[in-house]
Amino acid sequence: MTILEIETPHGPANAHLHPVDEPRAALVLGHGAGGGVAAPDLVAATDAARSEGVSVALVEQPYRVAGRRSPAPARQLDAAWIAVVEALRADELGGLPLVVGGRSAGARVACRTAAATEAVGVLCLAFPLQPPRGSQSRLDELDGVAVPTLVVQGARDPYGMPPGSKLRRVVEVAGDHGLKADTDAVADAVRSWLTTVAP
Repeated sequence: MTILEIETPHGPANAHLHPVDEPRAALVLGHGAGGGVAAPDLVAATDAARSEGVSVALVEQPYRVAGRRSPAPARQLDAAWIAVVEALRADELGGLPLVVGGRSAGARVACRTAAATEAVGVLCLAFPLQPPRGSQSRLDELDGVAVPTLVVQGARDPYGMPPGSKLRRVVEVAGDHGLKADTDAVADAVRSWLTTVAP
């Protein structure tokens, strides 16, 4: 594993690279709002992807690198994410089909920027569909993705269960928003889906 510091418009981000020999694709994942790249579901997804010959980069947003707990505004997260993906695509992950994604807030960033990053697929771990306190549903962010999408969602996630669609597969696993109860099920879902989007 190698950690790369990548400059973005909003300060340096870190990319934790987990390469494989002769990769057939790359997976770039972002963390949730309050957590980091060591979240159990991100680790499970990383292991699953690497077992399928897919190199992985886990991206630490600039606010986390700077030691802040509160996430930056959405437009800053999106701009930093795009800058990191472009840097990786120009170098370490060059020439590979690119799947993007993340857990919770990181999944939202990946959905909003899927077209800008030219992703061939989007992986959403614990997508926060319905925010608390009666705010508007975020289904439009999922619906805006024009490439195959996998959502792995805990059966007891308080943020709700997104619907499936023609391009979107939704896999329900045991547990809540943390996706810690059955990381093997998370890994299995990621592994089988990756073989369809990055054959």
